[in-house]
Amino acid sequence: MIRRTLSALAIAASLVPFSPAIGTAHAEAAPQHSQVPGYYRMALGELEVTALYDGYVDLDAKLLLGASKAEVQRLLASKFLAGEKVQTAVNAYLINAGGKLILVDAGAAKAFGPTLGFIGEQLRAAGYSPDKVDVVLLTHLHADHVAGLLDAAGQPLFPNAEIRVAQTEADFWLSEANAAKAPEGFKPFFEIARKSVAPYQAAGRFKPFSGEVDLGGVKAVASNGHTPGHTSYLVESAGQRLLILGDAVHSHAVQFARPEVAIEFDSDKKAAVAARKKLFAWAAKDKLLVSGMHLPFPGIGHVRTDGKGYAWVPVEYSPIRGK
Repeated sequence: MIRRTLSALAIAASLVPFSPAIGTAHAEAAPQHSQVPGYYRMALGELEVTALYDGYVDLDAKLLLGASKAEVQRLLASKFLAGEKVQTAVNAYLINAGGKLILVDAGAAKAFGPTLGFIGEQLRAAGYSPDKVDVVLLTHLHADHVAGLLDAAGQPLFPNAEIRVAQTEADFWLSEANAAKAPEGFKPFFEIARKSVAPYQAAGRFKPFSGEVDLGGVKAVASNGHTPGHTSYLVESAGQRLLILGDAVHSHAVQFARPEVAIEFDSDKKAAVAARKKLFAWAAKDKLLVSGMHLPFPGIGHVRTDGKGYAWVPVEYSPIRGK
């Protein structure tokens, strides 16, 4: 009996996982103060779209106009964003259309400080070289969309690309007369726009467009108001569509629920509100995929009606299906 008991205890002991003695020291794991590369890839029909994260900027909530401060804070709080300043992403989108690379917007470079200016870095992380970009489509010429055309040395980051933007937009921001009569706080925006496109102009690669433009499945959609020639872009392939909103939205927490809320940066606030309502109604009705330069990265999702306003439904993380 004693032998059977000892044998059973030995078998039981062999089944117990080994654990180190209490008090045994372990190597301490150091925190890793870095994030994954800022790109997200998705298939759109036969095209491949890569969202690129240029960085972020903290925007003051008081820049949102057309609702009371209490209402703005209530809407921000509903998304756990309450506060005087709200982190706002700056995104760009690379479209691989049969080997032709089309980049929509170029980011801010360091025009607004060190938290922005990573488009070139993210492009490389995503497997692309900036010199392989064929076309840069600009939604408008504000600094956080155009300054990234240049590298840290002030040279073209996309030396082989054509730069396309609405003619109305180019006429406004590249005008020295407009710059001269602009308020002091806005004069730097004119200077940055002129400086950013100058090398491309000199090389004959700056080509504004008027009316419709179609670049193999990427079409311009006029959405002026935020700026005189602000343009959104519709990307379509094999029956799938993505509407790149540009700066039609700056605050997802506020402007989807209350699309009548403008932002201080809108050059024509009434027109900007009208453009946003039209884009939201279209996206919701046709169930379009949408993306935006200031939506939380990767900034891709859907818009649905919600009461008297709309709601933002972010896309779920997904592999590239069928690959």
